[in-house]
Amino acid sequence: MNLPSAFDRGSDAQLPVSRPIVFIVDDDVSVRESLSLQMRNEGWQPETFASAQEYLARSPVTVPSCLVLDIVLPGITGLELQRLIADEWAVTPIIIITGYGDVPKTVQAMKAGAIEFLTKPLNDKLLLPAVRHALARSQSALRHKAEFDKLQCCYAALTHREQQVMQLVVLGMPNKQVAEELHISEITVKAHRGRVMQKMQADSLADLVKMAGRLQSGSGVRAARRSPDRFALPQQHSVA
Repeated sequence: MNLPSAFDRGSDAQLPVSRPIVFIVDDDVSVRESLSLQMRNEGWQPETFASAQEYLARSPVTVPSCLVLDIVLPGITGLELQRLIADEWAVTPIIIITGYGDVPKTVQAMKAGAIEFLTKPLNDKLLLPAVRHALARSQSALRHKAEFDKLQCCYAALTHREQQVMQLVVLGMPNKQVAEELHISEITVKAHRGRVMQKMQADSLADLVKMAGRLQSGSGVRAARRSPDRFALPQQHSVA
């Protein structure tokens, strides 16, 4: 039954958020209120929702967060919500909760990316460490994403020619070969290379190679992989 609660998002959303956020999605108002109090007592900021639809309508956050998600919900189920927010797993880890010891759903939820699966009534000795672990993972993911976003901004600031030079330089090509590949003078390559090092804030060629590797892999954060400024190395046949 989707009853409103004084602890639901309407009241929490007006507060300035700087603490880690614990999102709670459960259609049982007593569970939402109980978990909200527990999270507050731990110094975390709870935001509660009675349905998956309400959670999907929330504003994005930029602080460490995790999601405590009931697997049985009206409308969109917990497992369906898990699939819908797959791109957020890295920065908002999911803890699945349920009143039923459903082994197949447990396996399905864990395979889909949940970091923990707990049964009701919830045991504080299991829940609170799970939330701490989830928030620590979120903080680490946000830090890596921020570093990657900065790296992408640096790469996007390069001109097209500078990007071409960088892509060839990190393959180990000497300036002379880069010049031949791009049909420009070696002096021009040196100038572009210097600007690449400066704009990328690289102290050495080894640093630049590491940066190129991170740009090419997408940093491991799903959300970052959708950027149009993705670094791409040229095909091997074009640099022979």
